[in-house]
Amino acid sequence: MAATSRDDIRELLVTAAKAASDKKGEDTVVLEVGAVLAITDAFVITSGANARQVRTIAEEVERKVDEAGGHKPLRVEGLDDARWVLMDYGDFVVHVFLDEVRRYYDLERLWSDAPRVEWETTGAA
Repeated sequence: MAATSRDDIRELLVTAAKAASDKKGEDTVVLEVGAVLAITDAFVITSGANARQVRTIAEEVERKVDEAGGHKPLRVEGLDDARWVLMDYGDFVVHVFLDEVRRYYDLERLWSDAPRVEWETTGAA
């Protein structure tokens, strides 16, 4: 299934956030940026304590989104050094940061006007 409807996209966002959380991703947030950024609808932002954890989180997100009927990311950047892994799914982008890199770039502050999605209480798997 390609994510075509708003509900499909939302379900995949929640799946990505839960996958990151399951692998101990820290402070995972989902921001709806579509109203202020024309190239995608949402960001999933999370972080890990070390490069190995960042890679593990990114791999789990890719696996779970694929299992949920999504597709492979259109593009993945940063997996080699695992400081900031960017997974572009078109309709949404997953950012998996090393903790210190996340604090430096502080995307949540840059996109502070974007509404947050309450993903932890949503029923998608």
